[in-house]
Amino acid sequence: MHPARGPRNAWLFSFQDLIALRTAQALAAANVPAKRITRSMRELRRHLPREMPLSGLRIAADGDRVVVREGARRWQADSGQYLLAFEGDPSSGSLSVLERKRPAAGPGPQEWLDRAAELEARDPERAVEAYRAAIAADGACLDAHINIGSLLHELGQLEQAEAAYRAGLSSCSDAAVLHYNLGVLLDDMDRKREAFDAYEAALRADPRMADCHYNLALLCEDLARPREAIRHMAQYRRLVRGK
Repeated sequence: MHPARGPRNAWLFSFQDLIALRTAQALAAANVPAKRITRSMRELRRHLPREMPLSGLRIAADGDRVVVREGARRWQADSGQYLLAFEGDPSSGSLSVLERKRPAAGPGPQEWLDRAAELEARDPERAVEAYRAAIAADGACLDAHINIGSLLHELGQLEQAEAAYRAGLSSCSDAAVLHYNLGVLLDDMDRKREAFDAYEAALRADPRMADCHYNLALLCEDLARPREAIRHMAQYRRLVRGK
């Protein structure tokens, strides 16, 4: 141990110094042989981290060994050798293996989608919660984003529907259906220019979306854009004939 000197020649102990001192005192109290303590302290300082780990450290005598526990890891101080995660009283000769069980996995997004579909007709509010659970399980679950927005729209919760669509677009920005549905919603909310932008975004993602061309043609008439209205209606008819 080589502590530094501070103001007025005071000793400055590092994290490793303090751990070594406290450990030596505890091991001496546990009747660990002095030679073992000296060797363990020398090796312990070599293996200790510079800063206190978030998991904390626990140092104890295990028979005639000095064992360090750092989070889930256990290692022998005088050799640095890692030890298996056994627990028990070493002097009794009985050991028990720690088995870490993974928590049971919850329902996946498809299971939540299926539940929501079953609930829509009889309990739409619970269906909304099921769609939200599907999104929590998979933020890019496109069907859940589409269906929750549509259901909220049908329930007359227009602001919530808009928020649902925009949340979906933050994860699935190239989803033409989300842009289209948002356009329909904004059109119903009489936010015509925003609806126009949403329809345009849908067509950039999928130029062959016939219904979008049709709705945009009608909207262009409302916005006094006759040439665009004619163009979109013509494109709608070509796409429908081509089906």
